[in-house]
Amino acid sequence: MKIDHWLYQYPKLNISGQFKSSAEDFQVTEILGYEPIGEGEHIYLWVRKTGLNTAYLAEQIAKFTRLPLRAVTYAGRKDKHAQTEQWFSVHLPGKGEFDWTQFNEPGAQILKSIRHNKKLRTGVLKGNRFNITLRQLNSTSGIDERLQQIKLSGVPNYYGSQRFGSTKHDPRGGNLVLAEKMMSGESIRNRNKRSMAISALRSWLFNEMLNSRLQNDCLNKPLLGDVMQLSGSNSYFCAELIDNNIIQRIAQRDIYLSAPLWGKGLLASQSEALQFEQDSAQQHITVTQTLEDLGLNQERRAINLFPNDLEWTWADDTLNLIFTLPAGTFATSVLRELLDVQDNNLAKV
Repeated sequence: MKIDHWLYQYPKLNISGQFKSSAEDFQVTEILGYEPIGEGEHIYLWVRKTGLNTAYLAEQIAKFTRLPLRAVTYAGRKDKHAQTEQWFSVHLPGKGEFDWTQFNEPGAQILKSIRHNKKLRTGVLKGNRFNITLRQLNSTSGIDERLQQIKLSGVPNYYGSQRFGSTKHDPRGGNLVLAEKMMSGESIRNRNKRSMAISALRSWLFNEMLNSRLQNDCLNKPLLGDVMQLSGSNSYFCAELIDNNIIQRIAQRDIYLSAPLWGKGLLASQSEALQFEQDSAQQHITVTQTLEDLGLNQERRAINLFPNDLEWTWADDTLNLIFTLPAGTFATSVLRELLDVQDNNLAKV
């Protein structure tokens, strides 16, 4: 299963430079979408971490509090090779508290704690704010124009290479290797590894179907019967008629074209779009059957990604980018339309 053949929306600029020269060059700030109210049985922790895995840090918080790991939750995993700020929550009913100044994990700093009446659940994020520095670019020609294009027309909403476990030593992606073993009948006993393999497999198929839209010049052109996802929501509807209202709503980014996240059940698309998605899926029948057998349900995901509040500044051959993305999307999907980017620590882009 390859991941290096997916098409680009724009002509490649063939520019290289240094990506993630240090953790501070890739900063991510979580946008939760609501404020903790100051009371309740859950302690919310706003944590800055550098060079640490989110799941590992949750384990260290559980050890510090002497609570079971299930008592510590987070809304989303953040890149290890980055400086990130995100929320964790600790379930502690009653009036008990901890002296968080005594939490001593290298690379982590608890910036504040506040109580809330609800558990922090996976996926509740509104989005993430990125501050990215790209250094030693061998050319600056065309980048400003490309960024203006991205601001106007977005990029393909591919799952990034980190979803597949790609590294400098294994660019294909270790999670996809596990997925292939799973499809061949091999059992994956480690629950976390199994979950990552399933997620990688489903994401790979989505990227394949998005790539088919690019191949057929319909990434930004709605097909009759396309499924439209409402902005800021997982809700969607089937466009049985492509009229001026639909075209205008797409242009205003009120709705987005979508592709399936594969699972059991019927596709939500109809007519021309249904035939297109069925034809695309038919090319990967083993993958679709595996995802159905795993019990996943049909879902949808937008195929276009628009970085919000996109700003950039130059300092000689160094480019600084600031933008916001919805939860579940990847900054590397934006960067790949600028540079030959791999999401690896100290990787060339």
